[in-house]
Amino acid sequence: MVKIIVACGSGMGSSQMMKMKVQKVLGSMGVNATLHHTNIGEAKSTAEQYDVVICPDNLAGTFSALAAKGKVIVSLKNLLDENEIKSKLVAAGVASL
Repeated sequence: MVKIIVACGSGMGSSQMMKMKVQKVLGSMGVNATLHHTNIGEAKSTAEQYDVVICPDNLAGTFSALAAKGKVIVSLKNLLDENEIKSKLVAAGVASL
């Protein structure tokens, strides 16, 4: 099972909406995952516990050290675009984790 954290910059509302979209996409891909949504502050301190971090493009740099350690960072331009979410999850190899 893939452990995913979904983070946004300002609070819990947008990360909750992102989480719901990601769950829908993962379900359509047949990927078994657990998801947690939070703000960027909490994500920075807990991201090492997860296999994948999903965040807006402008916050991806926050997790560059984790990317260097082999963690998967998926950054989104349009947080609610299911096509973008799916294409980036596929490109990151999430279906094979």
